[in-house]
Amino acid sequence: MAQTTISIRMDDKLKKDFDKICNELGLSMTTAITMLAKKMTRENRLPFEVSIDPFYSDENIERLKKSIAQMESTGGTIHEVNYSD
Repeated sequence: MAQTTISIRMDDKLKKDFDKICNELGLSMTTAITMLAKKMTRENRLPFEVSIDPFYSDENIERLKKSIAQMESTGGTIHEVNYSD
């Protein structure tokens, strides 16, 4: 079977962590990525769930901004958390 080369960019720390995990599993990064590609093409989907972290929702960001403003206005001495907003 003919081989080809792909090039990807990722954060240096992510690459190091990924390489470490692959080595612990007895895999090279190339083998791990090839496994991912084979599973995706076989199943026509991502082999894991992709979702948005609710922490970054507009509602939560607004709540965090209000909380920060409250802390800044009181010098950080008084801070109430109200989850019903």
